[in-house]
Amino acid sequence: MTPRIFLITGLMASGKTTVAQALAERLPKSVHLKGDAFRRMIVHGQAAMSFELTDEAASQLKLRYDLAAAAAKRYFEDGFTVVYQDIILGPALEEVAAKFEGLPLSVVVLCPDAATIASREAARNKSGYRNREEIAAFDRVLREETPRIGIWIDSSGLTVRQTVDQILEEPAP
Repeated sequence: MTPRIFLITGLMASGKTTVAQALAERLPKSVHLKGDAFRRMIVHGQAAMSFELTDEAASQLKLRYDLAAAAAKRYFEDGFTVVYQDIILGPALEEVAAKFEGLPLSVVVLCPDAATIASREAARNKSGYRNREEIAAFDRVLREETPRIGIWIDSSGLTVRQTVDQILEEPAP
């Protein structure tokens, strides 16, 4: 397989990490790049990420996207297929995708319904949302403010394997 870059996004609890790992495991010479790792590297001064971003949080989010894109490109240049996953919603999706101009980029948006997100959130050992209203607010941003680029997969009723199969069925860019 010719190396390429997969950008997987969606809401918290949409299955990004699980799907990205499963996808990377099915590809030869691949990397699973978790964008959130760059946030977690901040020891002091880490801004809280929430629905309403402070100026500092927005700045750190942009930095995280820039660092992840640079790392993804470097891995790609060395012959790896990169599966980069992060929460990239609203106009930021086009901005991040533009960082890969000229490269074979496949954008994948996981968009299970809000009820599925709530169910998955309840089953996780970590909490990303304060309540169902916050899930609904993020879901509105995803569905109403995020540009319709790439493939959008409603994985509400799909297994991880079925979701990865759908991603791999898409022609390479």
